[in-house]
Amino acid sequence: MKPNPCAGAVGWLMALLCTQTLVAQDLTITNARIIVGTGEVIDRGVLVVRGGRIASVSRDASGAQTARAIDARGMTVMSGLIDAHRHIINGNEARWFNEQAVQRMQEFLDAGYTTLMSGGGPVPGIVELKRRIDSGMLKGPRIVTSGRADPANFKTPETAREQVRKLADAGVEIIKAAINPKPTAPELQVLAAVTDESHKRGLKTMVHAVSVPAMLAAVKAGADKLVHTPHFSWLSEEDARVVKDAGIPTLSTIGFGVPVFGVFNQNNVPTFRDGKAWPDGIIDGEGRGREAGYKAVNARTLWDAGVTYGFGTDTNYQPLAGLAHELRALNLMGPNTAAFIEKTKDVGTVEVGKLADLIILDGNPLDGYWNFLRARVVIKGGEIVADKR
Repeated sequence: MKPNPCAGAVGWLMALLCTQTLVAQDLTITNARIIVGTGEVIDRGVLVVRGGRIASVSRDASGAQTARAIDARGMTVMSGLIDAHRHIINGNEARWFNEQAVQRMQEFLDAGYTTLMSGGGPVPGIVELKRRIDSGMLKGPRIVTSGRADPANFKTPETAREQVRKLADAGVEIIKAAINPKPTAPELQVLAAVTDESHKRGLKTMVHAVSVPAMLAAVKAGADKLVHTPHFSWLSEEDARVVKDAGIPTLSTIGFGVPVFGVFNQNNVPTFRDGKAWPDGIIDGEGRGREAGYKAVNARTLWDAGVTYGFGTDTNYQPLAGLAHELRALNLMGPNTAAFIEKTKDVGTVEVGKLADLIILDGNPLDGYWNFLRARVVIKGGEIVADKR
């Protein structure tokens, strides 16, 4: 079934992954515009958190007293943000933990993110980061770990299966496999082995497929998720129905190809997402910036076909800048990330019984995407983890 379009304006930024809480505390938020995420918006609502989970969401403040309270008059409460395709640890792992981990994780919290899914990178590092956050050693968003098994790196299907087994033993939660825009038959045989072995180990496979042929090949090979909207050529309605009928959710990463400003320089010079010149620096691109157009149109084609369409930036620079860049490109879209992560039972909407992963925005995001960038209070599991009031 296609996601409720009434919830689309905000639902695509909401999701949850972990069922643990940090320090579960009680909290009452009053006078808030509450975007529930199901299509309902409560203009002056009251939200009560008890034991780290949402206890009530209503217009009635009676019986809603707790030791801690926030008057959110003029502000908006919605579910915490999630980036379902983020490159988190860069460079040397030990140095990153020693010199950057605390600041980098706080930057994500300050931007409103309460969950991050790893888009690849060093497996020991991302598993260790999750351990430190879950144990309370480090304050940061919930982490979903992944490990890579790119078919082009293996000579035989069996060596790829061995890599999947190693990643599973290392504790990753999902396998990522990147394939070429024009995948060869041997590469697709290896991809089928990766997905099969992942399923044997109880893991899902998310495939980085950036062209329409690669996307369709990934579906045929048994992919569980697609982490890129195709940006090579146009996606037909028939192609989109193949994805829909297979029940495979897709991530946006729609900002790929869109010029980046104000991140790698302050001279109003456009760059690609890694700082290289735009448009000729676009990876495997056509050199004319067409990728930015393919992404937006193909995204809408997938959405209209009923594909569950989630949010992911595929970036590694400052979180707020990455959020702003992706939101500009997604200004007309309404996808839903909670279903991509398959954890809608716990977070993703502001409903009773779900984990209290919430952000309080200074403004109404329904008036424009820029208000998503104005997080004033961020709450994870009922605990205030960022407060800029």
